[in-house]
Amino acid sequence: MTLMNDPIGDMITRIRNAQLRSKGKVTMPGSKQRERVLEVLKSEGFIRGFASVKHASGRNELEIELKYFDGEPVIREIERVSKPGRRVYVAVKNLPRINNGLGVAILSTPKGVMADHAARDANVGGELICTVF
Repeated sequence: MTLMNDPIGDMITRIRNAQLRSKGKVTMPGSKQRERVLEVLKSEGFIRGFASVKHASGRNELEIELKYFDGEPVIREIERVSKPGRRVYVAVKNLPRINNGLGVAILSTPKGVMADHAARDANVGGELICTVF
């Protein structure tokens, strides 16, 4: 078992690498936080879906189905914003617009992990986890 400081950053890197290799699926260790971020990616249409696979050893793994359009990955850019060494918090009035609203900023708010537009609707700010376009 390896010690991981930034599970979300690791997940983002794995997604990016899998897409560079045009893989259909990517697996990684499971966690609640990762699942919540994946829920947003799925609801925003950036990934096909994901499944939590429980192994006999008791470990949880996430299997993500990546989405492609005309052979190109649907996720053109995915970038970690808030890192363990430097957390980035934004107020609801300062929420970023990613590529004029074509992209999505994923936030961890007191009301759960959500996309920027959902946070605006709910009128909450929070930690800016990553941006996707």
